[in-house]
Amino acid sequence: MKKRVLAILMASAMVLGLAACGSQPAAAPADNGGAATEAPAAGGSSLIKVGIINNDPNESGYRTANDKDLKATFCEANGYDAKFAYSLKNDEQIQAAQGFITDGVDYLLLSAADTAGWDSVLQDAQAAGVKVILFDRTIDADPSLYEASIVSDMAKEGETAVNWLASQNLDEYNVIHIQGVMGSAAQQGRSGALDAKAAAESNWNIVMQQTAEWNAEKAQQIVQSVIDAKTPFNVIYAENDDMAKGAVAALDAAGISHGVGKDVIIMGYDCNKWALEELLAQNWNYDGQCNPFQSSYINDIIKKLESGQSIGEKTIIMDEKGFDASTITQEDVDTYGI
Repeated sequence: MKKRVLAILMASAMVLGLAACGSQPAAAPADNGGAATEAPAAGGSSLIKVGIINNDPNESGYRTANDKDLKATFCEANGYDAKFAYSLKNDEQIQAAQGFITDGVDYLLLSAADTAGWDSVLQDAQAAGVKVILFDRTIDADPSLYEASIVSDMAKEGETAVNWLASQNLDEYNVIHIQGVMGSAAQQGRSGALDAKAAAESNWNIVMQQTAEWNAEKAQQIVQSVIDAKTPFNVIYAENDDMAKGAVAALDAAGISHGVGKDVIIMGYDCNKWALEELLAQNWNYDGQCNPFQSSYINDIIKKLESGQSIGEKTIIMDEKGFDASTITQEDVDTYGI
């Protein structure tokens, strides 16, 4: 009866989607600091209650694939009562986490918008007996505050990409650097390697460095501003595929060639299938993989914790690689494209 009354009260404040197994319900604003949430189908008390905090699934193809993967696993048919909250803002995510803790979830799954600011809420979770599992992104918090971390090595992603760029042996590197959301683990790792290289090499110049917050239109505007200023450049280093796509739109509008053997090297991240097809067509030059499929790892950890087993390594690094337009194959596109 209490659950029914609570559901009625919540419905008066927000529109909720039904999070059934494999479904893609629409997110709606909620009373948790602005983070969009989705409610689960009604389940029995035997279900494991999970609160999942993620970035906006419309942020990129990577995030859409990540969200779909989580929903396919954390559903009633697999023994879970799951609620989802979405935001690109750290404060909204933190408030959503507090809401899930108050709601009495068993597990809090977190892909943090920012690496900082999580200690207090994770301490609250620990005090309440809520087990925290990080996915996709790391945070700056004591490892004792979470059970496990299933993440990409963003610094390695950046190093792999920058090493590839260095191997192109250009006489001079004039780089437009389009950054993701500032403070995120992905931005810090992918920016860090390029910043270090530019600081160490006299022929590496970052002619523009600005965040487009993973957004294609903002990236297009950034590149257009460089073109309008007539600043020479020969590399676009975009920290995700959507921003690379926006950058290319600006080049196309200005009649500037790009890709293998052309005027401008195009680099992206995430390995969307359409982006790898751009590599295959040699319109882009490089794409760094960021593996979005973490739910099976998380599910295994939860099952072990529920049965009292040891989970082994606390940090699990996803296996990832970079793709070069000169060597990519159709099989690569079909296998790794998301």
